[in-house]
Amino acid sequence: MKHIPVLLTSVMNVLGDIKDKKIVDATFGAGGYSRAFLESGAKVVAFDRDPNVISDADILKSEYKDKFNFIPKPFSSLSDLAEQFDAIVFDLGISSMQIDIPERGFSFRTDGPLDMRMSNSGDSAVDLIEKSSIQDLAKILQDYGDVKKASILANSIKNEKPKTTLELKNLIHNPKDVAPVFQALRIAVNDEMGELEKALSAVPDLLKIGGKCICVTFHSLEDRIVKNTFRKWTMPVGDPRLPIVEDAKFKSIKPEAPNEEELNANPRARSAHMRSVIKSY
Repeated sequence: MKHIPVLLTSVMNVLGDIKDKKIVDATFGAGGYSRAFLESGAKVVAFDRDPNVISDADILKSEYKDKFNFIPKPFSSLSDLAEQFDAIVFDLGISSMQIDIPERGFSFRTDGPLDMRMSNSGDSAVDLIEKSSIQDLAKILQDYGDVKKASILANSIKNEKPKTTLELKNLIHNPKDVAPVFQALRIAVNDEMGELEKALSAVPDLLKIGGKCICVTFHSLEDRIVKNTFRKWTMPVGDPRLPIVEDAKFKSIKPEAPNEEELNANPRARSAHMRSVIKSY
């Protein structure tokens, strides 16, 4: 399936006029967001740790020259940037491209090696299973997938040591647990929550006054991190019982979800939520 950028219209509406503005696309993917920003006259710095997207980035580079810069690193490397930007945009989760390539090992619908690495480097899901204790594996399944009877399933996975996606799927007796198990292992393999927390911690210093941070999330774990982070940023600084309390550094922008038209065109958008904030000072 062709990758369709989720909530792109909503993102562009929040950004407003971005001609000559500097924007970070923290999750390049297939380049849908970056292309839209560039077509609207912005200058874009894009991040992605997936080496499979470099060819798409090269195409944009050839078209837009010095207006586009691609950094082949995870977005946790945002703190390496040495300038400020008008917006930083995150399109979180997994992309259609990654799901649709069996060799990547993200999908339980087709057989492939149990890999799940977004960067194609480091430990795979097979390595994670091998190195984790039953207790650690159960915690991963419970914390990142809310899997019922996680200990029983973790024990089964450790004993059978699946090497392919269908081998893992066949170990999961409850069909409702299949997607959560795959999600949990993928999150753990790629340290997705740690990467997100590190990236967000760099955002306040990287935004200009009036700059916006926009996050599109796809499951409750990442959405909770974004929501709690934005709540912290938008709270007044100091003890409200004292006479001097600083105003919040950020202000919230109304959250959005896909409308019916977008859901009909792109069913994978059904769990998406967009949260945004603007830097006040």
